[in-house]
Amino acid sequence: MTTHAVSSIEIDAPIDAVWPWIGQIERHATWSPKPYTVELISGDPDTVGSTYRSVGWVPGEKEHPMEVVLTEVVPGQRFALRADDEQGTFMNSYDLKSTDRGTEVTYNLVFPPMKGIAAILVPVLFPLVGKADIRKRMKLLKAKVESASNG
Repeated sequence: MTTHAVSSIEIDAPIDAVWPWIGQIERHATWSPKPYTVELISGDPDTVGSTYRSVGWVPGEKEHPMEVVLTEVVPGQRFALRADDEQGTFMNSYDLKSTDRGTEVTYNLVFPPMKGIAAILVPVLFPLVGKADIRKRMKLLKAKVESASNG
């Protein structure tokens, strides 16, 4: 069984105000509820094929490193990446859609099949901890964009 999550939020700002917060991976740290860093390793910033090293919190590890590769960058529409660690490849995507009030952002995360103890813990912990963290992250994104757009 694959673990996954989908979370959407409506932001009271047009797509062109939202996109820089999504399409520039370096800005993701500004709307993370937990410490997170990302640095460019190879390629041009925020382009397909660029490689990054990210370090962030996962249960049981405050500074968990991952290798990140941007897999899709369609300005104003879609930003997707794969993040690799010892468990495998995690697929992440952000889709943007214009609405009457602004922009709907939908985040999708798909885990690889887990191995070892993670195969037992992730299906239990992720719905409790991970999904709440994703909701917090989406609310922080909304707050950052809206305050920047209205400020």
